[in-house]
Amino acid sequence: MDIYEALYTTRAMRRVKPDPIPQDVQMKILDAAVRAPTGGNEQAWRFLFVDDQAVRNKISPLYRRSMETVFGDYYNSRIDDAKANPDNPESQQWMRVHKSASWLRDNIANVPLLWFSFYSEASDPNGGSIFPAVWNGMLAARAEGVGAALTGSLLLYHDEVLEVLGVPLDQGWKMVSMVTLGYPLGRWGIAPRRPVHHVANRNQWDQPIGFEIPEPLWSKESQ
Repeated sequence: MDIYEALYTTRAMRRVKPDPIPQDVQMKILDAAVRAPTGGNEQAWRFLFVDDQAVRNKISPLYRRSMETVFGDYYNSRIDDAKANPDNPESQQWMRVHKSASWLRDNIANVPLLWFSFYSEASDPNGGSIFPAVWNGMLAARAEGVGAALTGSLLLYHDEVLEVLGVPLDQGWKMVSMVTLGYPLGRWGIAPRRPVHHVANRNQWDQPIGFEIPEPLWSKESQ
């Protein structure tokens, strides 16, 4: 797969089939993850795959509760605004995201593989070094046709999740994310985003970046 196709089309794929992911694909995902750059080469990370139904059943209610909090406390006004302005393209896009996130909330127990990532507070106090590893793994998943979606909502129930997963609470391990993995029900494609020149500056805050990119620089048709 062309690297730019992977970069441009690896978007959140929340709606997935229950089909199991073969072990050789799982191996590629994790092996790509540990090849990522890491501060001071500390490799202060641990990864945990969950495919056992009993464990997923215990994670499921925690995830549902966390997403109810996210929808109710953080995105409530945005959801209301989208419903009040259904013809607005941004509202339509947001409601598509809300629909897919709701599907994942309701079907999390049937997602075939959950990938939890942890960092060591002693070696990486803010946990920033783990994100390149997680993204590497998500790109590897994309190359294998596996959809991935990263969520941090379970941080609302951090210790409860660690208890379910058997992670010692006294060894300084902090969960940073859960990535759902499965073969997608939807289609790959370039996610709509605000143009670069709307969100990027040069040298000083609020100063123009110096160029405009009205459309994605890569597309399948251009290859």
